[in-house]
Amino acid sequence: LSAGVCCCCAALRPRYKRLVDNIFPEDPKDGLVKADMEKLTFYAVSAPEKLDRIGAYLAERLSRDVVRHRYGYVLIAMEALDQLLMACHSQSIKPFVESFLHMVAKLLESGEPKLQVLGTNSFVKFANIEEDTPSYHRRYDFFVSRFSAMCHSCDQDPEIQTEIRIAGIRGIQGVVRKTVNDELRATIWEPQHMDKIVPSLLFNMQKIEDIDSRTGPQSSPTGGVKEENPSVLAENCFRELLGRATYGNMNNAVRPVFAHLDHHKLWDPNEFAVSCFKIIMYSIQAQYSHHVIQEILGHLDVRKRDSPRVRAGIIQVLLEAVAIAAKGSIGPTVLEVFNTLLKHLRISVDLELGDRRSSAGSATLSTSSKESDERIVQNAIIQTIGFFGSNLPDYQRSEIMMFIMSKVPVLGTTSQTLGPSHLGDMGTRRIQIMLLRSLLMVTSGYKATTISNALPAPFLDPLLSPSLMEDSELRQLVLEILHNLIDRHDNRAKLRGIRIIPDVSDLKIKRDKISRQDVSFMKKHGQQLYRHIYLGCKEEDNVQKNFELLFTSLALTTIELANEEVVIDLIRLAIALQDIAIINEDNLPMFNRCGVMALVAAYLNFLSQMIAVPAFCQHVSKVIETRSVEASYFLPETIFKDKCDLPTSLEKDETDLFFLTNKIAESLGGSGYSVERLSVPYVPQVTDEDRLSRRKSIVDTVSLQVDILPGNNTEDKVDNTEEITFEALKKAIDNNGLEEQEKEKRRLVIEKFQKAPFEEIAAQCETKANLLHDRLAQILELTIRPPPSPSGTMTITAGHAHYHSVPVYEMKFPDLCVY
Repeated sequence: LSAGVCCCCAALRPRYKRLVDNIFPEDPKDGLVKADMEKLTFYAVSAPEKLDRIGAYLAERLSRDVVRHRYGYVLIAMEALDQLLMACHSQSIKPFVESFLHMVAKLLESGEPKLQVLGTNSFVKFANIEEDTPSYHRRYDFFVSRFSAMCHSCDQDPEIQTEIRIAGIRGIQGVVRKTVNDELRATIWEPQHMDKIVPSLLFNMQKIEDIDSRTGPQSSPTGGVKEENPSVLAENCFRELLGRATYGNMNNAVRPVFAHLDHHKLWDPNEFAVSCFKIIMYSIQAQYSHHVIQEILGHLDVRKRDSPRVRAGIIQVLLEAVAIAAKGSIGPTVLEVFNTLLKHLRISVDLELGDRRSSAGSATLSTSSKESDERIVQNAIIQTIGFFGSNLPDYQRSEIMMFIMSKVPVLGTTSQTLGPSHLGDMGTRRIQIMLLRSLLMVTSGYKATTISNALPAPFLDPLLSPSLMEDSELRQLVLEILHNLIDRHDNRAKLRGIRIIPDVSDLKIKRDKISRQDVSFMKKHGQQLYRHIYLGCKEEDNVQKNFELLFTSLALTTIELANEEVVIDLIRLAIALQDIAIINEDNLPMFNRCGVMALVAAYLNFLSQMIAVPAFCQHVSKVIETRSVEASYFLPETIFKDKCDLPTSLEKDETDLFFLTNKIAESLGGSGYSVERLSVPYVPQVTDEDRLSRRKSIVDTVSLQVDILPGNNTEDKVDNTEEITFEALKKAIDNNGLEEQEKEKRRLVIEKFQKAPFEEIAAQCETKANLLHDRLAQILELTIRPPPSPSGTMTITAGHAHYHSVPVYEMKFPDLCVY
């Protein structure tokens, strides 16, 4: 009777429950009953409205089996769910999916590793199914959290730990694939999800890398072993995630990377950080590269007060990112990159010099190591600027050159272009060197069609500024920058080193015909280039490298920019340089004087062979041969040796050792050159900065005290009467000598205005006018004073103002003011 009652009750159960019950065998080891599973699948496909009930019932049985630890039936239930999920594709599948996800969540919540892996595998299969219409109400917050936790599994058994981590990575990959394609459902890109997904992937990439670095290099794994590597899976998932990122959610995917690297202190050393950002730059779409660069710059600003090695690590990461993005679309970040890097360069220099000043009395090892670390930061910044700039298009590179040049500070100015600095001339000089080194790297490989594009006036004027001639290293950098911009045919390597070249044709120098634009440039700015070379030769701190660079500058100017008129100007400049060494008005050391003579010899030897005038070549060769016998210290091969015997003095009468203007004029005149201007000595052009510096020198050498006192006060007047002697009367009577001197002066002036170039005449007239203006300004400055006050009178001594207090009862007033 009881058996009949059971059969009767079983017959009353719904059909879907009977079909579900039939797929479970009595012994779970037998596995899923395939025949009954086919019946259940046919029923579900035929009656899709029953799918939600089938799913709910399977979820109920699975939950019960999980609680009772009947894991065999759990496996059968999940296998049935997977088959139903793959077989049914209709609108009614959505309620079934909710039951399915509920069962997967149950498995992931269990503490059994096998069930967690089982649930993950089922979720991955579900993620690969493409649904016809998205389900906007479905959320995956739980799965993101759970899979991220599995990625950080710390099970004691290494095999189980690896298995769970792999399952977690696959689960995250499934979540990404399921959600990221739908633009309307962008919840996966929200910061709370990215803050869990990205660190979980980086954690596995980092851990495996650490293990590999400790255990040493391993043999290359096979395909099957590589598939089970959490690091490889995490990297692939990370690349897939970044590849699907769009404009609006790129930053949310990148910012957790910075947080992870900060938290685990992975900027020093930064190998893992560099590898991460290489993956990022190669995985994202090219048009979004500037987003990553902006994020790196922003993080550099945030960490600007960290240790130097941390900042150097971030800058090196920026270098790698820029190296990948420079060939593609940089967008609006070009100036932002350079501005931020130059700002951090100033910060680094300030920190370095500030530490040096604070520890001036006690030199410690920690201070020196910190200074060396700051040098690492500075070199990293310069390398980044140079690499970025050298990979930009020419039109952008010229803008960057102007931008960097505008940031170069000037000694003595109160406003610095890179921000406030209270470290004085030492800090300013350090910044100048750093910026010029950056500019040197940016200009490397720059090939302009015309020299005016490479050296526009707003760039050339500050580059050749006298403020950059105070130091030997600064002058070297300026000359090297000029070489990069002038040398358009890569001839500089052939001219390296100052020497007497026996045959210039062996160098196989490349050159083109001088264009009209280059001729116009030399007419406008040639005097600036000549002046810079002329003044550079007069500096006392010149070393061999300075003379080598000056020779290269003259040679490159000859190759790239010299027509007949420029050749004459260069010869006049060379003769003026020779006069510097011979006359020695600046009291240069003997080494410098001999170095200038050697420079002139090497250049005129090069120039004579370039223009190929036989008589000129003969004169130059004869002087060089005479020097090699009688005064070898006038030749570069001798003077720049380590041990060279210098002469005690230079005799002006030894004309055989000097290049003579009249013989050069004779030799060139026969070849059709216009040599009238050779008789006019070269005079350097005067700039505004020279006038300012001259005014400063006048104030420094004059000590005056001016008091405004009443006219009837004779006790303080100085009697400036001149003593009258017989010699003075004799000179006043004799006027013949004065008349001859005046005639000679008039003749020289007329000859100068007839033969000298217009630029020199204008420069000299402007110089005289400016001198008069400066002298008048000085007189007005010294004479126009405010009335005396109890604060005292001002005395100008060596350019500094000193006030002397005067009591009121001792002040002297004019008569009209007293009653």
